[in-house]
Formats: sequence, C-alpha cells, structure tokens
Amino acid sequence: MFEKILIANRGEIACRVIRTAQRMGIKTVAVYSDADASSLHVKMADEAVRIGPAASAESYLVIDKIIAACKETGAQAVHPGFGFLSENAAFVKALDDAGVVFIGPPTKAIGAMGDKIESKHLAKKSNVSTVPGHMDLIKDAEEAVRISSDIGYPVMIKASAGGGGKGMRVAYNDAEAREGYRSAQNEARSSFGDDRIFIEKFIEEPRHIEIQVIGDKHGNIIHLGERECSIQRRHQKVIEEAPSPFLDEKTRAAMGSEAVALSRAVDYYSAGTVEFIVDKDKNFYFLEMNTRIQVEHPVTELITGIDIVEWMIRVAAGEKLALTQDQVKLEGWAVESRVYAEDPLRNFLPSIGRLVRYQAPEAEGDLNGRPLIRVDSGVEEGSEISMFYDPMIAKLVTYGPDRLSAIKTMRTALDSFYIRGINHNMGFLSTVMSQDRFVEGRLTTNYIVEEFPDGFLGIELDKDNLNLLVSVAAVLQTNLSEQVALAAHINGYRGVDIPVELTVFINREGHPVVIDLQDDGYLVSGDGFETLIRGDWAPDQQVFFAEVNGEETVVQIDRHGANLSLTLSGVTVEALVIESRLARYNELMPEKLPPDLSKFLLSPMPGLLVSVAVEEGQTVKAGEELAVIEAMKMENILRAGKDLTVAKISASAGESLVVDQVIIEFE
Repeated sequence: MFEKILIANRGEIACRVIRTAQRMGIKTVAVYSDADASSLHVKMADEAVRIGPAASAESYLVIDKIIAACKETGAQAVHPGFGFLSENAAFVKALDDAGVVFIGPPTKAIGAMGDKIESKHLAKKSNVSTVPGHMDLIKDAEEAVRISSDIGYPVMIKASAGGGGKGMRVAYNDAEAREGYRSAQNEARSSFGDDRIFIEKFIEEPRHIEIQVIGDKHGNIIHLGERECSIQRRHQKVIEEAPSPFLDEKTRAAMGSEAVALSRAVDYYSAGTVEFIVDKDKNFYFLEMNTRIQVEHPVTELITGIDIVEWMIRVAAGEKLALTQDQVKLEGWAVESRVYAEDPLRNFLPSIGRLVRYQAPEAEGDLNGRPLIRVDSGVEEGSEISMFYDPMIAKLVTYGPDRLSAIKTMRTALDSFYIRGINHNMGFLSTVMSQDRFVEGRLTTNYIVEEFPDGFLGIELDKDNLNLLVSVAAVLQTNLSEQVALAAHINGYRGVDIPVELTVFINREGHPVVIDLQDDGYLVSGDGFETLIRGDWAPDQQVFFAEVNGEETVVQIDRHGANLSLTLSGVTVEALVIESRLARYNELMPEKLPPDLSKFLLSPMPGLLVSVAVEEGQTVKAGEELAVIEAMKMENILRAGKDLTVAKISASAGESLVVDQVIIEFE
C-alpha cells in the first residue's frame, strides 16, 4: 500500500479523498493555487504545495507542476478527483514516465471513453445501445444546422471532450442550432482546451440514469447499481439518488451488464460511470462513460456500504476487489442535493463572495452502520467562493430505509443548513423536495424546465406555514423579552413586563396573537389556530430546533434591528413583533420603495464580459441577446426582458465586471 499520495484537485473532492486516505493511514499532499492558499483541503492535508496563480489553466491544469509537486514531496501516487486532469490521458502518461502511480483507469480507457465520439463507435461495436446522431466532427455553425435538420429536431449539441454539463446545448430549430454550436464550442474551448463538437438526437422525456462500475487490474469488474440523475439544470446535475425509483430488477441487470461489457472492452480498472438515457418505456441508450469518480458517488456508497475512494486506492496499489457481483447488496435509499453558490431568483446566476456564516447540519443516528446525514464539503466559515472555480459549496446527502424517509430527512437537513454571505440554492432544493411530482418519482431531465417554465420565482407561503412562522416569531420575541427581564432583575431593577398580547407583522400585514406560557413551552393562539412550541433557543443562535404541535421543525433566524428574518422550507419572511396596543402606529409608517433599475442592464455577478451584442441607438426585441458574461467556467447569456432601445454602452468586451456594474443603459 502507498505511504503517501497527492491529490491533484481542490475543494470538496480533495477533502473527500484526504479523509479516506487518513483513515487508511496514508499521508496526503495537497496542491493549491493562489486563490486556494487558505482553503480547507490545504489545512487538512499533511503537506501542501503551491502550483501557481488562481486561473486553473496556470495551476491545476498544468501537468508539469503536478509532477514537480510529486517529486518534491515523494508522493507515490496521485488521485485526480473529478474535473481538471482527471480524464487526461497525457497526464496519466506523464505520471507513468515519472514513476508515479495514477489512481484511476488506464490510458487506453481514458482515451477511448474520454472522447465522446470514439466512445459511441466503441459502444456500437460492443453491442451497447446508442442514441442516433452524427458522430463525426463538425467544422462550423452552418454544417451544424444542416446536420441538425437531417437528424431532426430537437438535437443535442455536445463537446467531444465535454463533461459536467459544460459544452452542451439543446436546439429545437436552426437559429438555436447555430447559436448553440457557437456557445458550446466557446465553452468547450474555455473549459477543456478542445472545441470539437458533435450532434445527436435529443430524446424527449428522458431519464438520466447511470451505472457505477469498479474493476481491478486482475480482470475483475463489477457494478454497484444505478443512480438517478434526472434533476438537472443546463445539463448540470442538481439532485441525485440511488437507487432509481424507475428501474425494475430486470432493467437494472440489463444496464449493469452492458456497463460491465463496455468496461471490459477497454480493459477498465478503477472506478468509472457508464451513463445512459432511459425513455418512458425503459429503453436505454449509452450516453457516455466518465473515467473518474463522479460528484454523486456518495449516494452509491450509502446504499452499498462501499467506500469507492478507498477501492480506487487499493486497486491502484494492485489489490483485487474484495466483492463479487453477487455480493453487492443495495440497502436503503440515499438522496443527494448539490448546494451551489448561485441565486435561483436571478436565473441561477453564480454568487461569489465570502461565507460569512457556515453551519452544516449534523448527523444524528445511523442506519445499517451508515449516517442519516452526510455533508461532503471543501469549505468552512470564512472560506471564499471564487469566480475561478465551480460554484458548488457542498453535497448534502441523506439516507433512510426507503425513499420517502430519505426525502423527509433531506427537507429537515436543508432547513438546518445555515449559510450567509452569498446567495445559494437551498430554497430551490427545498421546493423540489416538497413537490408531489418529485415525491412520486415522476422525473425526467426536463423536470426543472417543466416545473419552473418562467424560472424560479420563489415560494408561496401557504396558510399553515404562515401561521407557524407567526407563532415562531411571537415566541422568539417573547423569549427575548424574558432575557431582558431576567437581566434587569439580576441587576437589581424592577424588571419589565413580558407582553402576552402581540401583533406579528409579516409583509406589513398584522397578525394578532396571544402567548400563554406553559411549563414546557409556549401556546400561541391566533385567528383560527393554536400552536404549541417547545424548544430551547438563545438569542445568539441562528437555527431554532423546535417541536411544533408535536412535529420536528427547524427555522433559521437572522436579526436586523427590530426585525426577525425567518426561513422555513426555503421561504424567508421579515417579521416585526410589537405589543398589540402599539400595532396601529406601525401601520402608519411609510413604506420605503427600492430604486427603479429597469433602464439598466447590470452585471448579475463578477465575471468577464465576453461580448456585447448590441450598439448604441439599436432597438432590441424581448428575448434578444444583449451580452455574454463568463464566470465559474460557464458562459451566461443576458437577454432583453422586453422591447428596448439602447442609449449607452458602458462596458467593453474583455472587461472584468463587478456585481451590479452597469453594462448597458436604455432609453
């Protein structure tokens, strides 16, 4: 076994590999860019080596610097994680030449499967079902339009070297094919240094289901069941689970058999994932093979009890697999939510900045020896979410005896996950977890587009949750008043009366309540409801764990002067609690209106202004492209929300933008 390994990655996956290596008694070496000098993975590793500036093209993607770090520290092997150099055959060869073991598959497999075009041809030869399409390279946008028309819309335009949802576009007509080709090619060039593009038929109402495989260097290959990855946005997975709520044993076995057969065709060893598109009739088609560990591997680890990272290391060291296919057992259910630094209310645009507060939910209890809550993260309080890298903050994973239990635990865990300083997508995740369609398992890769056709507009607060938050606000204010009274009494003063008749203002609407102090909590009576709340809370706590009418409830709390900001199931409300006898005065206070910014196109994030598509004096129609901003390795097209006339261009292509910087002013 290795004595020391280097992790050629950063963030969450670097921390994940370090934890397993430490458990195995293996020393670890981290590498870092200037932007990651104080990152968590650097602190966790036994040693750390600087490899360059913040840009990944000058640090994490530079093979020579990784090799030099191995020689400097004496690392015997390298785990690549995912992304960066994880599927780069030249990197594997360079390690081999330097006498360093690659903790991953052989170059033959990486070369064959990493090229999406070659992998399709190989899949056909191996009798694996494939999606109809044009597998040869496409030279320009006009050829892309012609091929798309021949295949028949809709089509998927994909980068040959793509992965992680980058360099992928769906086109439903000639105009979208032309724009999609250009955008996918630019994104692929930026992310992978390879702008080759191919096109295949886009199967409507599909599910994205993948099979986890693992093999050793002795010819043994098994699969560890499937993962359902259909909840996606812009082809980037958002929620994953294992097993799939859709597959039956027969289909699972058939998909697993084809995944293993394809792996054998390239003499595969280490961990890998064979991805399939599955239609409503359970017909499945090979999509691609990722020759690395997947972001969503924790759900497979929870239902199988197998540490995939550990077995990647053991296989690289020459050990045989300890399991046969018959010994693989799927127990329970696991769901993973990717917590991203993004703003769902602004079309999921990236959010960049510092994690002012970061409090992850803690696991309480286990099942089958596996935690009910698992958080894989590469950040801590004070960490910086940089514009240079992927915006994922953490992977929140929950486990239960069945799917509904895992989903219920996920809802509570999302409510418990306290993050401040940047925008995040947990409100959106909570919404999906509560939707009947998701709970019933009626999933497709079009789920988000179909359920949120106008984008995510926030969550409507229903009557029950409104009453609950009114009650919680009243209890918290009463608790604060008790603290004041207690402090005053301790200091020898008369103390203050705790008001029992309160009015809770939410969105300027008053809700009168009466508080009755019970021996074990508070009984809140309002218009048509009574709420019994039990739970300990101190004014310095941001999360209130309570029992509300006998049900476990978690509410996040922020104080802004006299106001309480309360968050429940992804909904945030501002509450003001005052004595009922003073309530009428609050209604007389004027409402402060926000400034009108409708005449400006503002940068929604820090990033690089790639292009401006309009000129001063030009009239644009709703939906037309205005500008393109690149941030976190993704191109974001900004479009006109209505018909407008351009008055002034305030920023130029190639300029670095800060959030809310004016790009265009309209008449």
